[in-house]
Amino acid sequence: MKKALLILITLPLFISGRLFAQPVSDNNQVLKTLKQDHPRLLLLKGEERALLAQIKKYPQWQTLHKLIIDECDQLLDSAPVERVKIGKRLLDKSRECLRRVFMLSYAYRTTGDAKYLARAEKELLAVAAFEDWNPTHFLDVAEMTMAVAIGYDWLFDKLSDPTRTRLREAILTKGIQPSMDKNYNWFVSAEHNWNQVCNAGITFGALAIAEHEPAIAGQIVQRAVESVPKAMLPSYKPDGAYPEGFSYWGYGTSFNVLLIDALQKALGTDFGLSGSDGFLKTGSFMQHLVGPTGLAHNWGDSGLKEGLTPALFWFAQKTGDPTLLWGQKALLSASGKIEVKNRILPALLIWGMQTELSAVHAPARRFWAGQGPSPVALMRSSWEKPDAVFLGVKAGSPAVNHAHMDVGSFVMDALGERWAMDFGMQDYNSLESKGVDLWNRSQDSQRWQVFRLNNLAHNVLTFDGQLINAKGFATIDGATEEGRNRMATTNLSEMYAGQAKAVKRGLGIIDERYVVVRDEVEAGQKETVMRWNMLTAAQVRIVDGKTVELSQNGKKMLLIFHTQTPISIKTWPTTPEHDYDAPNPGTTFVGFEAKLPAGSRHTFTTYLSESGDVAPVKPLADWPVKPLK
Repeated sequence: MKKALLILITLPLFISGRLFAQPVSDNNQVLKTLKQDHPRLLLLKGEERALLAQIKKYPQWQTLHKLIIDECDQLLDSAPVERVKIGKRLLDKSRECLRRVFMLSYAYRTTGDAKYLARAEKELLAVAAFEDWNPTHFLDVAEMTMAVAIGYDWLFDKLSDPTRTRLREAILTKGIQPSMDKNYNWFVSAEHNWNQVCNAGITFGALAIAEHEPAIAGQIVQRAVESVPKAMLPSYKPDGAYPEGFSYWGYGTSFNVLLIDALQKALGTDFGLSGSDGFLKTGSFMQHLVGPTGLAHNWGDSGLKEGLTPALFWFAQKTGDPTLLWGQKALLSASGKIEVKNRILPALLIWGMQTELSAVHAPARRFWAGQGPSPVALMRSSWEKPDAVFLGVKAGSPAVNHAHMDVGSFVMDALGERWAMDFGMQDYNSLESKGVDLWNRSQDSQRWQVFRLNNLAHNVLTFDGQLINAKGFATIDGATEEGRNRMATTNLSEMYAGQAKAVKRGLGIIDERYVVVRDEVEAGQKETVMRWNMLTAAQVRIVDGKTVELSQNGKKMLLIFHTQTPISIKTWPTTPEHDYDAPNPGTTFVGFEAKLPAGSRHTFTTYLSESGDVAPVKPLADWPVKPLK
């Protein structure tokens, strides 16, 4: 028998936000604490009893559990997913397989009914027979590997030997081995969600078959623990503000949590990953992103609403802060069939096992601000009132992954409506299928010609119709929560290099009643025309030279402009110019234009107020904000 070669390696550990290194011997040593029994991923053998006991405690858990079981009943007669790509992606099939297998396996483990076992096995064998899992777009492989790993691990004791063998071979040859190919595994160096998702999916596969393939399984675990901090540190440090926004938090962070939890359950350690700088703060970021309308501040390539978020239950448990679930508790009480589209929904019940819903109360803080690659400030007048005022402000850079030219943009809710909005993302395949150079973020890239992505489509300033600086960056310079006022300021000058000498913006909720946006601008060396822009779904009526009335669903909001500079209030259509752009029905741009002489200085104060009863605003230098560290 050959002796194993011992290799000295280091695994990074993150403790109290600092990077440490722990010497570990060969790959097999990584697995020395591996749980020998299956299941070993997420929900260990016998933990079903505690899960079912918790479900019985609250009607919300019972409803969610029943939704999963009912969905599995609907799946019994449906055909397994087929290997049909959309454009370059197999991703929707991988995700559907993960959704089905996770839920069917959950249904079997919690009911013992063999019909769910048989249907899950049918799904698993179908995808195991695919020629490959599309490694050229490796997210597809990662999610499919996770799906098969969960099914293999959770159903292990009841699967036949031939089925286990076929599933192990599929995990190894279609998942793990392609991840070792340098043509596909660039994700190990990525600083964004690809790193998190791909490492999570492949590590699930490695842990599932570890006793049969210990050498390569140890190598994969080791690689993940070394690799994923490359995404975690830039993504969450220092305050937890995830740079890719709301939807991609739901993707990258959820899979990061899945990875951490799988390591902890299978090996008894997460190698310190959960202590990575800012990571445990990011639950608050996600919570504050959602306004009282239930709509998110959807900057960048983001959707507006995603429903229940399982990872928030992990953060609530890990941090001991049940207030993180204030919005989730309301969604639980109103959960419907749409929730079963969430492919990791069973994880919510697992991570919520130790959560007492009776302890979930509204958060004390109504203001959240954080730095990072995409700094944001998020504020509201109340958590409990559905007609509360909400304001979300984004800084950062278009150079960040999935970012738009939206630096300085904002969204605003009041009276139960969203008045200032963001388009969010356009479906990638709709652009890629027409040859759009979507992923090039250079200044002259075709990406910035896409209507929804450039600054003309966001709630920002534009000078002479020019694009903002694609490499520019802005922080949240100052923020405060003082009495009934909440404010944030940002210096946007770098975004307008060569267009204006200085641009600063301050935004806030005043007296918990209305929103103010103050812009201070110093023109450059030539005369320029500045456009102040806001996107809205409301009907727009220009009242006079300083006032606009917005109306929707029987409610009204005034948009009031105050400045000594002559302005011309205008509306602009949201009809895109290119055939590859998505339509934008029911929306309008409203704002004003102002001609700024060379070298001149100007202030523009904008109010969003129901009553029009607003107070004068001091210069930004006199705002009572404190620097964010």
